[in-house]
Amino acid sequence: MSFDAAKPDLRPGCPHFSSGPTAKRPGFSLSQLETAALGRSHRSAFAKAKLKQAIDRTKTVLGLPDDYRVAIVPASDTGAVEMCMWSMLGARATDIFAWESFGKDWVTDAVSELKLPDCEIHVGDYGVLPDFAKARDDADIVFTWNGTTSGARVLNADWIKPNPDRIVICDATSAVFAQDIEWDKLDVVTYSWQKVIGGEAAHGMLILSPNAVARLESYVPDRPLPKIFRMTKAGKLNEDLFQGSTINTPSLLCTEDYLAALDWAESLGGYEALKARSDRSLEILSAWVARTDWVEFLCPDASVRSNTGVTFKIVQPQIAGMEEAEQRAFVKRMMKRLEDEDACFDAAGYAKAPPGLRIWCGATVEPDDVAKLTPWLDWAFAQELANI
Repeated sequence: MSFDAAKPDLRPGCPHFSSGPTAKRPGFSLSQLETAALGRSHRSAFAKAKLKQAIDRTKTVLGLPDDYRVAIVPASDTGAVEMCMWSMLGARATDIFAWESFGKDWVTDAVSELKLPDCEIHVGDYGVLPDFAKARDDADIVFTWNGTTSGARVLNADWIKPNPDRIVICDATSAVFAQDIEWDKLDVVTYSWQKVIGGEAAHGMLILSPNAVARLESYVPDRPLPKIFRMTKAGKLNEDLFQGSTINTPSLLCTEDYLAALDWAESLGGYEALKARSDRSLEILSAWVARTDWVEFLCPDASVRSNTGVTFKIVQPQIAGMEEAEQRAFVKRMMKRLEDEDACFDAAGYAKAPPGLRIWCGATVEPDDVAKLTPWLDWAFAQELANI
């Protein structure tokens, strides 16, 4: 084998490689949150100013079009996607593209729960994109920009043809702040704080184009909408929601942490600097795979390989030939060994994905720590292989 079984001397400075919640930003300290509006009503002027600041600074850091709206909504990225699916879909035909677990959740929503009458489903295998050429020019579209559990992302949005009569809903939770998002092709974009920017969980970010607003104001779905899904009042967009008046009570501590994360992002140079960090980590892992016999990327096409949730499969014949349950048990033992050494936490592949590894490389992960991780992966693999 081309990997070194010797135990490494250097550990990652931060061994947190979970895909969500992800590693906190370098230099994080609880003291940075002392200015949070704790003990105040989220309806108070002081707290609402914090929430509005989070909205306005999001637009600035991401470089959103001036006429796009931003809101903080309940239930993380999942809540943001579902409130739009349930509020907007059904007005016309729908195409859904999926190639991993969360994309398949939106398929379930559309088919089993919403029961959309004219809905075409296009599903690719883990690590392999579906055929986007099948998108209908007049149909609404739902898709993920980056497959968090599969390690594959869309290359671009060239396949989305402009049409003001339809909406395009994009779950971009593990892409925003790390990948080039073509905002003008998308009408709904959602993400959560706990991914690329290393914030805390439970809050979703909702970005709407003018076209999405028009759909909300012109279409009333024939289904009941829970309170946390409602974005209109008397047939018009609820403007308060986009000014910091959230649907339910947000965590003002988490809000302060998001603001501090935006401070960190701006101090590095903004979105482009964050993307460069993720790109560098992917380069390090690509070089490791090129010199390593036992592992390959789950996504075979380098042009659409994710730079955030980077996924791998074990190809060493003795392990690859095992039953799936045995492969998962092998990876679990590898992870236990790495955790015992404080070298790597939470890097096993997603439970519903093929057995393997998933290394988070969002911007809060230091590329230098990724470089220090790879010898530990080789060591853990060699140790467990020797025990079979």
